[in-house]
Amino acid sequence: MAVLMTGRAASQDSKNPAVLPAPSPGKAIVCIYRVGRFTGSASHDELYVNGVHLAKLLNGEYAFTEVVPGTVVISGLPKMYTVDVFTAAGAAVNAATRKENERARFEAEAGTTYYFKWTSGTMATGIKVTAVDPLVGAKEMIKLHLSKPPVEPDASKPDAPKTETK
Repeated sequence: MAVLMTGRAASQDSKNPAVLPAPSPGKAIVCIYRVGRFTGSASHDELYVNGVHLAKLLNGEYAFTEVVPGTVVISGLPKMYTVDVFTAAGAAVNAATRKENERARFEAEAGTTYYFKWTSGTMATGIKVTAVDPLVGAKEMIKLHLSKPPVEPDASKPDAPKTETK
């Protein structure tokens, strides 16, 4: 079962690049990052690692978690911001066919950090989560900032909005 890492590894600015901690003994780290780019910037993904909600990944962000060795499944639920009638129509089509999709599956080994790059086409199409070389991933993350942890509604409040979880 994945354990969400909630603290920042380092201050994220150009003088202090993002640095991930070493995995805890007997664990691996999975890091998913998204470089800022215009194409696909209106879309985002609610990301899950082994069924545990990790983050809503936006442009220029990364998120990471520790996992136990073995099969790791990264999945996502695509969403899109709407700014005009055209993107609203695209978002409506996406919402009608929306489901949590498997983005990547791999076998994790203890003591290893895995980097995955998130990309998207226009209107939340063609979303891919691709494994990258750790040196490339660490270099591309230099200017990114840590994604906010997902906010789960307070079950004690009857009017709390419900979020989609797996």
